[in-house]
Amino acid sequence: MQVILTAPRGELAGIVSRALADEAVGADGPRVVINVSLQAPNNLLHDGHAWKRYPPERLLAETRAAVRRASRADFLIHASYVLAGSDAAGLRVGKKLRPIVDAALQAEEIALGGPVPACVVRLGYLYGPESRNLKAYRRAFRVARPNWAGPEDVPQRHLHSHDAAQALLAAARQRPAGRMLSASDNLPVSFATFMDHFARLVGNPLPLHLPGISRLISHVVVAEEHMQMVEIPTGTIPAGTRPRGFTPVYVNYRKGLQQVVEQWAA
Repeated sequence: MQVILTAPRGELAGIVSRALADEAVGADGPRVVINVSLQAPNNLLHDGHAWKRYPPERLLAETRAAVRRASRADFLIHASYVLAGSDAAGLRVGKKLRPIVDAALQAEEIALGGPVPACVVRLGYLYGPESRNLKAYRRAFRVARPNWAGPEDVPQRHLHSHDAAQALLAAARQRPAGRMLSASDNLPVSFATFMDHFARLVGNPLPLHLPGISRLISHVVVAEEHMQMVEIPTGTIPAGTRPRGFTPVYVNYRKGLQQVVEQWAA
């Protein structure tokens, strides 16, 4: 199997490349394009500001570019967002996120309607030891900077970035044309719970949360897109069908964050 990655300098592309090297995947067999160009903002760790660099028109342009690149390949895997399943699950999407979700759904249609067989893999919100944003939160916690964590009772679907890479490679081996697949860990949890646990792991037992009453003032540092994202209970979206052969190694956020902190320490 020959794997071709879009956005090769991105965090997730680098992780997939290292996973390929570890597996010693040969250069023979079907040519598979894995489109990870939309994944940079697929996390809750950038305070929403990454959407300024990935507006709806860029999501569509990147997808069309990936489809063109796959025109001489045998298969295309389009990495999308669990968030894109909000409408089908009957969840309310805020006005700032509405164009993003619409573009994500349209991008999936573009990928599936291209000239080569394709599938979509919707990934949970990503985190991992390579995450620059997670490292920024570590610095923020050490100086007691508060964060906008959102409601404590709104579960989210998360996924360790190394598991995301394995899910995409499993889909590449499977190549299920026209299918909609999903990958997330086994324990949806609120972003507030996720970040509180991370703060304790890095030595800040009492992380500060920005109160809801400060929403307008907090826009100085936190984008409204982030605030709306943590209000959507993506953990209630059905888990969907995983790529065949994929099971997350980091089955919940506790195991995943522990691996992150241990790798940093090493």
